[in-house]
Amino acid sequence: MKYIPFLLISFFSLTFFSCKQIDESSTVELITVEEMDSLLEMGKVQLIDVRTPDEYAKGYIEGAINIDFRNENFEEQIEKIDKSKPVAVYCGRGGRSSKCSAYMKKAGFKKIYDLDGGITEWKYKGKKVVK
Repeated sequence: MKYIPFLLISFFSLTFFSCKQIDESSTVELITVEEMDSLLEMGKVQLIDVRTPDEYAKGYIEGAINIDFRNENFEEQIEKIDKSKPVAVYCGRGGRSSKCSAYMKKAGFKKIYDLDGGITEWKYKGKKVVK
């Protein structure tokens, strides 16, 4: 009789932990300017600038496409990006790209890189921007 509580606890513990699914098929990685530069040199990522068109026009990282995170058509535009290929996102300082990365993860993108410090850090490190 004294084994029944132990067996019940064991059963429920095993059931709970075995049914818990961990979604590791999608990841977001915060990367440095140097890491972003390496990814771009290798041509390994789709690059997305999530700032406004006005901000984008003042300078962007070469190869970036502009998809404004605050635009009402943001979700529709993001769906046009290939989810199976790695994506790198950036904004001004990192706030919008962080939110965008979280959205993209939920939307099923497999690998997302988020530039820590955004284009501000990119420029600070002396990297080129296209105007």
